[in-house]
Amino acid sequence: MCGRFVQAQPPSAYAEFFKVDVVKADPLPPSYNVAPTDRIYAVAEFDDERLLGTFRWGLLPWWAKDRHIAARNINARAETLAEKPAFRESFERRRCLIPADGFYEWEVKERGKLPHYIYATDCMPLAFAGLWSSWKDPESGDRVRTCTIVTGLPSKLVQPIHDRMPVTLPAAAWDDWLAPVNRDTEDLHRLVTASSSPPMSEHAVSTLVNSVKNNVPELVSPLETGAIG
Repeated sequence: MCGRFVQAQPPSAYAEFFKVDVVKADPLPPSYNVAPTDRIYAVAEFDDERLLGTFRWGLLPWWAKDRHIAARNINARAETLAEKPAFRESFERRRCLIPADGFYEWEVKERGKLPHYIYATDCMPLAFAGLWSSWKDPESGDRVRTCTIVTGLPSKLVQPIHDRMPVTLPAAAWDDWLAPVNRDTEDLHRLVTASSSPPMSEHAVSTLVNSVKNNVPELVSPLETGAIG
């Protein structure tokens, strides 16, 4: 799964990297500890334009009665996107890319869980495969854009740490993934189950990241040998 990640760059940096046509994102503070239901940047396509917008992390399908299920829908398993009611329609019609400078996974150790920070070796943003939805709050009438991160089997690097990880798409797959007219779910399924991750690196970090109250650049710093987080 993916329960925490980093989005610390300004929207202009992500817009340039993902070659977006229009930026419609509200400026967000840098976050080194993005948590479920936080506001995040995501890239989607609308009217033949690639947009960078602001979304809530935790997908709310249009039929959701309230916001409570958002926290349960922060991740969508690649293997069952076409089957799960919460994700099926978005998988067919509303897909996105979620920029990430890196993400955290927790390794089970004898004395507890040790967090690791995982990132592209070239330090460029990762492009998480995502789904998005537009939900209308029945009480306020407000429209809320929400999204989820697609997860799949781990790479060789991540496998010793965790049995799932975000699906990261190469630039060559972005057009096919984002295009709303592409409703070939078999082809889309192949994109998220066959794509290989870019070269990545990882290191253990302090357990300070366990608390959402902590959100500072030092969270991604390597844990000193023998140190206790």
